[in-house]
Amino acid sequence: MRKDSAVADERPQERPRRHRLVPERHGPDEELMRALYREHAGPLLAYVLRLVAGDRQRAEDVVQETLIRAWKNAGQLNRATGSVRPWLVTVARRIVIDGHRSRQARPQEVDPSPLEVIPAEDEIDKALWLMTLSDALDDLTPAHREVLVETYFKGRTVNEAAQTLGIPSGTVRSRVFYALRSMKLALEERGVTA
Repeated sequence: MRKDSAVADERPQERPRRHRLVPERHGPDEELMRALYREHAGPLLAYVLRLVAGDRQRAEDVVQETLIRAWKNAGQLNRATGSVRPWLVTVARRIVIDGHRSRQARPQEVDPSPLEVIPAEDEIDKALWLMTLSDALDDLTPAHREVLVETYFKGRTVNEAAQTLGIPSGTVRSRVFYALRSMKLALEERGVTA
């Protein structure tokens, strides 16, 4: 028999205590985190997964944050009697609730990158069309231009335009008919075809 094996047999066998957060002897921080993770991470992850509707990444973040808080409060937890798991479950539930509340309080951020790839409407064509239309309107008589502005550009009915202009509604209809015909000719002269 080797000497070191005899020494090992003389030491009393320690049973691990499942209800304590940290073994009786206090070791380095790394050992504490390993003990926390080994004993509580699996059940805590299963619990948190139900709270976050199966979002595994979010659940893992919550478990990690819970274990870090337990590690920071290890002194208080060591003095506690019984299992630490209820404390961990409460902390995890509160972290999930806080995360939900913070997302509700702040509007969701939007990534502006998709807007950069959307082509902008070509404003040059619109500007040229408005210039051509304006020139064609200038070729009309003032009476024809007046009725077109009231009915087409201001969106008034024939009766409303007649009342605004102070002329009979039949006259408005007649002027609109001849104004549209003149407008069509003026646009065709400028190369616009319908």
